[in-house]
Amino acid sequence: MDNKQLINELETLVSEGRNPDTMDLDSLSTASLLQCINREDKKVPLAVEAALPEIEKAVELVVDAISSGGRLIYIGAGTSGRLGVLDAVECRPTFSVPDDLVVGLIAGGEQALIHAIEGAEDNEQAGVRDLQSIHLTKNDVVVGIAASGRTPYVIGGLNYANSLSCPTVCVVCNPNAPLLDIARVGICAEVGPECLSGSTRMKSGTAQKLILNMISTASMVKLGKVYQNLMVDLNATNKKLVARAIRIVMQATQCNHSTAEKALVAADNQAKAAILMILANCNFEDAKRLLSANTGRLNEALNSQIQPPTAQGNHKG
Repeated sequence: MDNKQLINELETLVSEGRNPDTMDLDSLSTASLLQCINREDKKVPLAVEAALPEIEKAVELVVDAISSGGRLIYIGAGTSGRLGVLDAVECRPTFSVPDDLVVGLIAGGEQALIHAIEGAEDNEQAGVRDLQSIHLTKNDVVVGIAASGRTPYVIGGLNYANSLSCPTVCVVCNPNAPLLDIARVGICAEVGPECLSGSTRMKSGTAQKLILNMISTASMVKLGKVYQNLMVDLNATNKKLVARAIRIVMQATQCNHSTAEKALVAADNQAKAAILMILANCNFEDAKRLLSANTGRLNEALNSQIQPPTAQGNHKG
């Protein structure tokens, strides 16, 4: 595609348009400039709200995929790619999932996280190769992220995923984007023209961040990684996380600090098991069996008809 064709295509994108409400950015006082940006940012959650039905479908695909042994794969370029990598990386400490369960791919590879890699997003075959490099299978769900909805790298990746019969999702910010016709589930958060024309790291990026947070968090909740609103699958691996885990155990069981700490030590620093040990008055092995019998869902384990034997040293305090 030559420059003229690309310019004509960009003219059709809402996210590339000039915002009539921000034409005087360069003449505003600092306070007025910030107020202007803030007014535009307020439009983002409303655009995300309008896309909730499609986000729900995406979550259901992710839950089904992971429940069947598959993975959640994000693929994007530039800001979109960085947001996918960020969400993937943060799933690991938050939900104690394996490093390869939620994967973020960015055009240009890891170097693109901190440096702009010229031309990386224009290569459809690179999207295919990156998915091949992680051995994509039909059990995985692939989420393509692109504000414009036309990024060749993402298009190539989603087309390849479709060829393997993978469930596919896209997160875009322009209606009538090509990716909406490619993905099985198309999520469009139409946030309108950016405050700074074409700077899709702003409203578009914020919308994408909110949506990815929703997809991963809601999926992990449905997969039993959360009890009430607590991160009970946290695996305490440093001092800060140990302190957080103790607090989570205390909040979930209404026990004191000493009881929570002892249960956590006995549970090999696994907060979910420690909570079950206290609430069900059982030992670590019984807690693990109960959780396994209830697919890791703490609430179901607590309500299970299986009655664990009384632990030799119970942890109630």
